[in-house]
Amino acid sequence: MFRFEILHRSKKSGARVGRITTPHGVIDTPNFVAVGTNGTLKALDNRMVDSIGLQLMFCNTYHLLLQPGVEVVQKAGGLHQFINRKMPIITDSGGFQVFSLAYGSVASELKSCGAKKQDGHVLKISEDGVLFRSYRDGKPILLTPESSIQAQKALGADIIIPFDELPPYHIGPEKLKNSFERTHRWEKRSLDEHLKNRQNQAIYAVIHGGVDSTLRQESAERLSALPFDGFAIGGSLGKSKPEMVNMLESLMPYVPDERPNHLLGIGDLESLYLCIPLGIDTFDSSYPTRAARHGLLLTKEGGLKVIRGEMATRFGPIESDCHCWTCQNFTIAYLHHLFKANELTAYTLATVHNLHFMVELMKRYRASILNE
Repeated sequence: MFRFEILHRSKKSGARVGRITTPHGVIDTPNFVAVGTNGTLKALDNRMVDSIGLQLMFCNTYHLLLQPGVEVVQKAGGLHQFINRKMPIITDSGGFQVFSLAYGSVASELKSCGAKKQDGHVLKISEDGVLFRSYRDGKPILLTPESSIQAQKALGADIIIPFDELPPYHIGPEKLKNSFERTHRWEKRSLDEHLKNRQNQAIYAVIHGGVDSTLRQESAERLSALPFDGFAIGGSLGKSKPEMVNMLESLMPYVPDERPNHLLGIGDLESLYLCIPLGIDTFDSSYPTRAARHGLLLTKEGGLKVIRGEMATRFGPIESDCHCWTCQNFTIAYLHHLFKANELTAYTLATVHNLHFMVELMKRYRASILNE
């Protein structure tokens, strides 16, 4: 049920247009993947998300494991049924959130502020897996490659991710190498668990190595020898966008192009512009939905801060040629009022527009590549 085909390759760059076929529909690439941490994009219901045309949605195993619990989702008939989404879903292993508790997020590193945290949530990292405390009730939970895959099987996403370690940017070469080796052992264990029952799910390997080009190349070569369905690029991506792009430029020639790839945790507008020409197929990020909640509306002319005073009498849509629900029915002045009045409807209308903007942006990228 899972298939990837390349429809066109750019003659000017490494960009390509492709199509991923899954049990719940097609994903055109390159594409943007919005993050629905708890099985929903904040401020939107999933029928609205489907109607906007978001072809792939990212849900977080860690959060769903803690609330409502994978057993509840499984009893509901799986994640698609539980959240009422008809289109494809990808879940992560839970490792990203666990290690972010200890080290901070990838986004933090790209802002040059990643640093080790000591908050007591991660109790022990061993060959078995990671023992951590639930942020909800403090209960200790052991997450292993096998239990992560079992959880993702219960959730039933179309694409799943093996359990891996997320070492920070600020780590010494010896510790990075130890983490690198353990991650690859964990990924092999994850794959073995998956292969016991494929369940019409695809599994993407996670390429690691920090910003060490030799380790990145080795990771890609080792993982490409295994029967993974695609590749995600994870771990520390650098502390700046130029460093991330340099890493990707050296890595991508070693990533098998007959299988799809995904850049984990990155999907802001500048990164899309820089990374699509390198041959990246899909990107996940909470950027457009988070921006919406802060009153930043995405337009072809740049970001529009709707809470600024001069927006109080802008009686037109956010963009005159936008066909989203918000632009077809409401004005900037009304959105300005809603944000100033702290009305929750503001978040919904702004998020609808920003998500629609991302869907249309990726359509324009695909059309541009087809003409190259």
